[in-house]
Amino acid sequence: MSVHNQFDYTSWLEKGTYYKGELVSRTLKTLYGEVRYWRTYLIRKDGGGFYPLDAGIGLTGDGLSPLVMSLGTRLATRVSFAASVRLFRCFCGWAPSSDTIQQLVLGMGKDSVAYMDQAPVPPDDGEILVIEVDGKATPTATEAELKKRRGKRPQKPHTCRCARHRGQAKRACRGKKKRRKFGDKSKNGRSITLVVMYTLKQGDDGRLHGPINKRVWGSYAPRKVMLAWAREQATKRGFAPATAKRIHLVVDGEICLYDGLSTLFPQATFALDIRHVEERLWKVGRALYSPDHALVAQWVEDQRERLYSGRALELVTGLKAVKLTLSARAKRDADKRDALSALIGYLDKRLSMMAYKDLIDEDMVIASGIVEGAARYVVGERLDCSGMRWIPERAEVLLHLRCIELNGDWERFFAWSYQRWLDQMQAGQRVLIRTNQADALPTAASIEVTDYHDLEPSQHATAA
Repeated sequence: MSVHNQFDYTSWLEKGTYYKGELVSRTLKTLYGEVRYWRTYLIRKDGGGFYPLDAGIGLTGDGLSPLVMSLGTRLATRVSFAASVRLFRCFCGWAPSSDTIQQLVLGMGKDSVAYMDQAPVPPDDGEILVIEVDGKATPTATEAELKKRRGKRPQKPHTCRCARHRGQAKRACRGKKKRRKFGDKSKNGRSITLVVMYTLKQGDDGRLHGPINKRVWGSYAPRKVMLAWAREQATKRGFAPATAKRIHLVVDGEICLYDGLSTLFPQATFALDIRHVEERLWKVGRALYSPDHALVAQWVEDQRERLYSGRALELVTGLKAVKLTLSARAKRDADKRDALSALIGYLDKRLSMMAYKDLIDEDMVIASGIVEGAARYVVGERLDCSGMRWIPERAEVLLHLRCIELNGDWERFFAWSYQRWLDQMQAGQRVLIRTNQADALPTAASIEVTDYHDLEPSQHATAA
């Protein structure tokens, strides 16, 4: 009550568009439990109204303090919604419901893209920009699963409440489970494109040190959208299309990635992740010389030596020569021919990205270990756990918030979002963060992707 008594309503009443209404109490849930307070409702003469006290001290219409909203959402970026509730209760004695946390994630996630677009340039950046791109699929709900989830629940037969008989009743209601055929996929995966961006700085020892100011971002959106985001962020960090600074890109070999990135980064150098090449060499080595493991290892080591010494073309020529020694008709050679053909086709198209000797001499990155780790940690440990089934539009906002948290930007992001809420409330708007509605995923048609090949060099800076 003391807060209400000390609050000054003069600035709103002097405008002449409001008059005082009744005094209304409200219960606010804070980290320390429920707090009850009173505030006066100001009525707008042309209809509507708001609570200036809420706007003055920064309380949205969610009935939760800002710290509760931040903590609950932040926990959900690390662990499941149910685990977030349990952790919150362990330390605070109470917890918002799982549904409330999900609604906060959806609401706060709507600001994540806008935050990344306006985020300040990291200070003390390095001289060389490295971009790694990869993808990872997450399990998504099928239409049949969504229909079952949203439909009317079947009547359960009367049983006792013990776990054993409850499970039996559930299985009896569900009926016999349809057996999957060989090759059927239960995951119904939807791919996320991840971009990791960081810089390297040359030290006094002549080597490149880093990563510096590493940022990771992901989306279910088409890859064209994510590549355009990488181009925009690179320009913001001082690596415009016409820059003389070094830009280096590491990819896993997908031609569509190379084509898209080479268009947006025409002066960049590329590296095909050498670990992917080595894995394919082992596969061919086993097909040729298994079960003699020593012979397999020796053959792979010989091919690796060619790779690391900058003789990728010689490696491909040697593989073609081995293939010619195999019979085109003998069944015993069929698997060997298939393995060799696959590897030759893979390497032949990517020779321009396999200048490993030069890259090693320059101390440049030749493996995409950072983005591979991000695929496992950012996506796999939160969105690809056992039993999970996601709706992509809803998982997208959680993915964005998790990227912000793992980038170390959570406090800055929440302060920026909170200031936006304050500006809206002080303008007389009612602000409610929690929502059940997720925004549609961006599409390639929803962005403007500039083809930098079509620009003259003098136009690059303007386009950027």
